[in-house]
Amino acid sequence: MPRVLYIEDDPNNRMLVRRILTASGITVEEAENAIKGLAMAESNPPDLILMDISMPGMDGLTATQKIRDNPLIAHLPIIALTANVMEGDRERSLMAGCDAYIGKPIDIDNFTDVVTRFLNL
Repeated sequence: MPRVLYIEDDPNNRMLVRRILTASGITVEEAENAIKGLAMAESNPPDLILMDISMPGMDGLTATQKIRDNPLIAHLPIIALTANVMEGDRERSLMAGCDAYIGKPIDIDNFTDVVTRFLNL
């Protein structure tokens, strides 16, 4: 069963994504901040990381760059999943090392399609 790590500070967003993905047979592990998410990714690398961009403490762009700088987990696909949908936000996410960008609120069909494509399902 594929595993996704969702790094997101908002518990309501984590619950929504967990419900959507578990209905598709995907296991979702959650981290409520980037520091915990980095530790989880390093200790037990998932198949995919969903990264919120705006989080207190370390933001998602910095966390993405740290993942890309770590040769043990640099290969992991990262999808930015964020409410940052202003002009330039997509580009900043991709430049930081994200492989894809999904804006919030989530379009459930598009979201599921993008995630399953990255998981090769």
